[in-house]
Amino acid sequence: MNKKFLQQAQQLQKQMMDIQVELESAKTEGSSGGGAVKATVTGKMRLDSITIDPEVISEDVDLLQDLITAAINEALEKAQEMASTRMGAVTGGLNIPGIT
Repeated sequence: MNKKFLQQAQQLQKQMMDIQVELESAKTEGSSGGGAVKATVTGKMRLDSITIDPEVISEDVDLLQDLITAAINEALEKAQEMASTRMGAVTGGLNIPGIT
Protein backbone atom coordinates (compact mmCIF):
# COMPACT_ATOMS: atom_id res chain seq x y z
CA MET A 1 0.00 0.00 0.00
CA ASN A 2 0.96 3.55 -0.54
CA LYS A 3 2.66 4.98 2.56
CA LYS A 4 0.89 8.32 2.16
CA PHE A 5 -2.49 6.56 1.98
CA LEU A 6 -1.70 4.66 5.18
CA GLN A 7 -0.74 7.88 6.98
CA GLN A 8 -3.98 9.54 5.85
CA ALA A 9 -5.99 6.56 7.07
CA GLN A 10 -4.27 6.70 10.46
CA GLN A 11 -4.88 10.44 10.68
CA LEU A 12 -8.57 9.93 9.82
CA GLN A 13 -8.86 7.21 12.45
CA LYS A 14 -7.34 9.50 15.09
CA GLN A 15 -9.67 12.35 14.17
CA MET A 16 -12.68 10.05 14.39
CA MET A 17 -11.58 8.76 17.79
CA ASP A 18 -11.13 12.35 19.01
CA ILE A 19 -14.66 13.19 17.88
CA GLN A 20 -16.04 10.11 19.65
CA VAL A 21 -14.42 11.34 22.88
CA GLU A 22 -15.87 14.83 22.34
CA LEU A 23 -19.33 13.39 21.74
CA GLU A 24 -19.22 11.57 25.07
CA SER A 25 -19.20 14.91 26.90
CA ALA A 26 -21.24 16.97 24.42
CA LYS A 27 -24.88 17.52 25.30
CA THR A 28 -28.02 18.66 23.51
CA GLU A 29 -31.36 19.64 24.95
CA GLY A 30 -34.87 19.09 23.69
CA SER A 31 -38.00 20.58 25.18
CA SER A 32 -41.76 20.40 24.86
CA GLY A 33 -44.79 22.13 26.29
CA GLY A 34 -43.13 25.53 25.98
CA GLY A 35 -40.20 24.37 28.09
CA ALA A 36 -42.30 22.59 30.71
CA VAL A 37 -40.37 19.38 30.02
CA LYS A 38 -36.68 19.39 29.10
CA ALA A 39 -34.49 16.42 28.22
CA THR A 40 -30.70 16.49 27.95
CA VAL A 41 -28.95 13.86 25.83
CA THR A 42 -25.24 13.25 25.32
CA GLY A 43 -23.64 13.06 21.89
CA LYS A 44 -23.48 9.29 22.41
CA MET A 45 -27.31 9.15 22.45
CA ARG A 46 -27.62 8.58 26.20
CA LEU A 47 -30.32 10.34 28.22
CA ASP A 48 -28.51 12.54 30.75
CA SER A 49 -31.37 14.28 32.54
CA ILE A 50 -35.04 15.21 32.48
CA THR A 51 -36.47 18.36 34.05
CA ILE A 52 -40.22 18.63 34.58
CA ASP A 53 -41.98 21.81 35.67
CA PRO A 54 -43.93 20.85 38.85
CA GLU A 55 -47.08 22.49 37.44
CA VAL A 56 -47.19 19.92 34.64
CA ILE A 57 -47.14 17.00 37.07
CA SER A 58 -50.59 17.82 38.38
CA GLU A 59 -52.02 17.72 34.86
CA ASP A 60 -53.17 14.75 32.81
CA VAL A 61 -50.73 11.80 33.00
CA ASP A 62 -51.15 11.04 29.28
CA LEU A 63 -50.20 14.63 28.45
CA LEU A 64 -47.14 14.42 30.69
CA GLN A 65 -46.03 11.19 29.03
CA ASP A 66 -46.43 12.78 25.59
CA LEU A 67 -44.41 15.84 26.67
CA ILE A 68 -41.60 13.66 28.04
CA THR A 69 -41.49 11.56 24.88
CA ALA A 70 -41.45 14.66 22.65
CA ALA A 71 -38.64 16.30 24.64
CA ILE A 72 -36.49 13.17 24.57
CA ASN A 73 -37.06 12.63 20.84
CA GLU A 74 -36.13 16.24 20.08
CA ALA A 75 -32.93 15.97 22.15
CA LEU A 76 -32.00 12.68 20.43
CA GLU A 77 -32.56 14.21 16.99
CA LYS A 78 -30.30 17.14 17.90
CA ALA A 79 -27.63 14.76 19.24
CA GLN A 80 -27.75 12.69 16.04
CA GLU A 81 -27.46 15.82 13.92
CA MET A 82 -24.51 17.03 16.02
CA ALA A 83 -22.73 13.68 15.69
CA SER A 84 -23.35 13.54 11.94
CA THR A 85 -22.08 17.09 11.47
CA ARG A 86 -18.90 16.48 13.45
CA MET A 87 -18.17 13.16 11.76
CA GLY A 88 -19.05 14.62 8.36
CA ALA A 89 -16.36 17.24 8.83
CA VAL A 90 -13.80 14.43 9.12
CA THR A 91 -15.18 12.00 6.56
CA GLY A 92 -15.90 14.65 3.96
CA GLY A 93 -19.59 13.82 3.95
CA LEU A 94 -19.10 10.14 3.14
CA ASN A 95 -21.83 8.03 4.68
CA ILE A 96 -19.79 5.34 6.42
CA PRO A 97 -22.04 2.77 8.16
CA GLY A 98 -21.51 2.51 11.91
CA ILE A 99 -19.74 5.86 12.21
CA THR A 100 -22.68 8.08 13.15
